Amino acid sequence: MTDLFPVPFEHSLAVVSDGEVIHREGETRRVFPLASVTKVIATRSALVAIDRGLLALDDPMGPPGATLRHLMSHSSGLSQDSEVVLAVPGHRRIYSNTGIEVLGRGLEEATRTDLSRWIEQTVLEPLGMADADVPSSPARSGLASVEDLLALAAELLHPRLVSLELDAVATSPVFPDLVGVVPGYGRQTPNPWGLGVEIRGHKHPHWTAPAASPEVFGHFGVSGSFIWVDRQLDAAAMFLGTEPFGPWHRKHWSELNQAILGLIAEARPL
Repeated sequence: MTDLFPVPFEHSLAVVSDGEVIHREGETRRVFPLASVTKVIATRSALVAIDRGLLALDDPMGPPGATLRHLMSHSSGLSQDSEVVLAVPGHRRIYSNTGIEVLGRGLEEATRTDLSRWIEQTVLEPLGMADADVPSSPARSGLASVEDLLALAAELLHPRLVSLELDAVATSPVFPDLVGVVPGYGRQTPNPWGLGVEIRGHKHPHWTAPAASPEVFGHFGVSGSFIWVDRQLDAAAMFLGTEPFGPWHRKHWSELNQAILGLIAEARPL
């Protein structure tokens, strides 16, 4: 199939609309590093543990005063890549790999299961993500193919691993008025985030399409990966590539995603 948008490196891309894959590019079974898109998978496994009563969102976890809810929504005050505390929990949106790794340790303790195995048992295997793995860090170690992300997108569009009530909390802004930085795109006021997923809101500049709904949610990774879901459109898209996030992505991802919205519109009957 002809590429939807010129991409100057090897990549895989898929677009879903109304339960059908309407576009594929590249080798969609090729496995790429996910970087921070790993967080979507790992936090989904934490939601399963919450639904099973093994954890609760208000359980203390992380720095003093912080909870699981704070860690999952990047509002614990932990810095990006260390356990230095930069703010009182709930006061700033500080994107934190460390926070998700602290969550991972808490999840291992609560489930009494190796984290990689827990993620495999609760997310990868049930969704049929056959090529995917999270071998170490729940914040950034994941590997997957676009076909795996299609299975993940189906779960995010129509949840079956977690209750609808908990999913609604996870995909809505948590501490919605917090200000913070979206890595690569600068300070956003406000900077809405859910539990493990970024909420589009009215952020600008941003990696999603300029015309995207404020309710779109997903994640991107420094490996040059993204996944987003629009429940209003019943649509999703995912992208993996060989080029780490940099100037091309910062400039062109929003254009690519705008082209994807155009494709979705064209595929629908008048």
